[in-house]
Amino acid sequence: MMVRKMFGMLFISIYLLLNSITNAYAVGDISVDAFKGATATVNSYLFSNGKSLIVMDVQRSTSEAEKLAEVIDAKGLPLSFILISHGHPDHYIGMNLLMEKFPAAKVVVANNVIKKDIIGFSNWMESVGWLDNEPALKPKSALNPKGFDYENNISVISGDRLAFSDGGELKLETRYLPAEANHVTTIYVDGLNSLFTSDLGYNKVHLWMGQGVTDEHIKNWKAQLLEFNNAYEDPTLVIYPGHGDATNSGLFKAMIDYIDDFQSITKTASSRAEAMAAMKERYPDYKEADFLLKYSVDFHVEE
Repeated sequence: MMVRKMFGMLFISIYLLLNSITNAYAVGDISVDAFKGATATVNSYLFSNGKSLIVMDVQRSTSEAEKLAEVIDAKGLPLSFILISHGHPDHYIGMNLLMEKFPAAKVVVANNVIKKDIIGFSNWMESVGWLDNEPALKPKSALNPKGFDYENNISVISGDRLAFSDGGELKLETRYLPAEANHVTTIYVDGLNSLFTSDLGYNKVHLWMGQGVTDEHIKNWKAQLLEFNNAYEDPTLVIYPGHGDATNSGLFKAMIDYIDDFQSITKTASSRAEAMAAMKERYPDYKEADFLLKYSVDFHVEE
């Protein structure tokens, strides 16, 4: 009886040891959930190591961020970081709401120039009244002392890794020429064999080539897409774009073709209406024609 009891205790001890090793390893494994926003079809990505969470990009409006917050809350894990990939408002307007919902979470960017982009864009939006519907995001100033403190609320990461506090990390890349945005962050996750392109990637959504995206920006964008196309030939690689559904590396060639068509059409069209009609006919299933495409055409077709 004593021998049986000793063997039983030994078995339990071994089981607990192996289980603890398995759990410790699992902490380093990263999973991801995509939240698809209704406004401008922008994506947020929620990374988990099984113990805590990091969210990448937080939507164009507070109302969309509230829906995102519900998804985060349902995970039952602490949110450690709110990572903003670049300085376009459809990716950061929701940060105030998330800071209120998850006060322990820290808003971060990959470098100081992205922080400056966010501050600059927010100041400009305030100057033209674009933040009237999002008063909580109006910048703090002498005239608005209770405004959003962009300078102190956004921290800059040191290095090219964003680490979970309890195992695992995200690899960040920012060495890109100005394209869809002047500065942008992408993420590659080894365990998922996945590339998160932010707004260097659009899948079946009209590309933003509006104000600020000059011919030089477009040239850089095409060159980067070609570089991605050559670097990521693995057919099992999953691409998570800034806008649109997850897909494979065929996205890069499809986007290059789209840009070629856009440039050809906008350079030869006699009017914006003609360019819009031609692009809609060529890409009938692409989303955001009345927003992203319209303002892109308006910027590149003179009337």
